[in-house]
Amino acid sequence: MILLQDMTQAELTTFLTAEFGTKPFVAKQVYGWLCKSVEFDEMTNLPKSLRARLQEKCVAVAAKIVRTLTSKIDGTQKFLFELWDGNVVEGVLMSYKYGNTLCVSSQVGCRMGCKFCASTLGGLVRNLSAGEILGQVLAVNALGNGDRYVTNVVLMGSGEPLDNFDNVTKFLRLASCPEGINISLRNISLSTCGVVPNIIKLADSDLHVTLTLSLHNPDNDERKNIMPVTNAYSVEDAIAACKYYFEKTGRRIIVEYTLIDGQNDSYAHALKLASLLRGMSAHVNVIALNPVKESGLKGTSEKGLKRFLSYLEKLGVSATRRRTMGQDIEGACGQLRRRYLEERYD
Repeated sequence: MILLQDMTQAELTTFLTAEFGTKPFVAKQVYGWLCKSVEFDEMTNLPKSLRARLQEKCVAVAAKIVRTLTSKIDGTQKFLFELWDGNVVEGVLMSYKYGNTLCVSSQVGCRMGCKFCASTLGGLVRNLSAGEILGQVLAVNALGNGDRYVTNVVLMGSGEPLDNFDNVTKFLRLASCPEGINISLRNISLSTCGVVPNIIKLADSDLHVTLTLSLHNPDNDERKNIMPVTNAYSVEDAIAACKYYFEKTGRRIIVEYTLIDGQNDSYAHALKLASLLRGMSAHVNVIALNPVKESGLKGTSEKGLKRFLSYLEKLGVSATRRRTMGQDIEGACGQLRRRYLEERYD
């Protein structure tokens, strides 16, 4: 089966002309429907015969919402998306004064092995295609009865985006193209644990999104214990790649730093972090650990978090505490998916 949401409007025009003998204006109609996340039988301005033929060979909707959890604390919504092949991934919609931000997944599972993340517990199942990533945005847009319900996107859900480089970069082109949902690249953020060669490839592309480095410890030996990617790419290499990204794009780097009790929250850690970031246009998001029971990790106390922030402030590092959202709906990546799969196969 061919997933049509993987295609640009130009690619769709070529495909439909070759496979179904349609006129270019028909492809434009189909593309408009695809951007609204509707099935073929709802494409009411197309001939029934064409809809039936499309149904036989193609898939219109890449991701459907099969479960929604809504936070009673802040209204954050967590979605479980079922993909066209039955796999499931998660997304989180967060509302701010400036608009709605959707956190999307780029892989089913993850192979990075970060100890604080539930997404990686079952390993990597497969990469998502560009259309499957886009399909999450389109499915949520449809909830708002408008093309721009989602105004900002963060690639920070299940999976390592730069481990799925080709599909993720095509998603960026699909999401930002004027014929589609036209989300500015400036409104898209990509989070990586530090896949250095692909940070450089992204810098050398024309896809200048906001880059976020999930660092969590400035010491290589200690970071290896929670983030195995450090065995391949050192902290220093990741920081150097981020500096290169800034030089090429002019976009300030965001550094994510989740505090783990007794492991990365001392003054020595703050001092080393400040040294790494010296001379770099970066901002640190200090994060309270969202517990994953399988990890055995304990978050730093509220007092400890404030103390670590004060260390960074005194050391001249731009830093703020990242707002915790959706904590009562299993806001951390992978938790809802694991519970859903347990229920499905129980």
